[in-house]
Amino acid sequence: MSLQIELEHYRQTLIVRLQGELDHHTADTVKTRMEEAVMRGNVNHIIMSFKELTFMDSSGLGVILGRYKQITARGGKMVVCDLNPAVHRLLEMSGLFKILSIQDNESKALQSLEVAL
Repeated sequence: MSLQIELEHYRQTLIVRLQGELDHHTADTVKTRMEEAVMRGNVNHIIMSFKELTFMDSSGLGVILGRYKQITARGGKMVVCDLNPAVHRLLEMSGLFKILSIQDNESKALQSLEVAL
């Protein structure tokens, strides 16, 4: 299974929607695309939507942590949303819930960042 990556800029927030599997085969592509979008756009915050993500391994955790460090170094925040039970458990076991904000969906994620309409 491959991975589809959709990037959307909304105000000063980069919304990243992943569909498929985020693993060691796809992690570098996600990392690169997100880094480029943050560096070239006026991005203060990142929302990662995992609504269509079917699998994630430790490589995916590395992508999340790396982008978290990148955006917080710029004074921004990162929110993850639409977690399926397997991804939720992986994030919980990794300890990322201690630093990441978790929301039910994109709308609530935008509201939490105070960039919603």
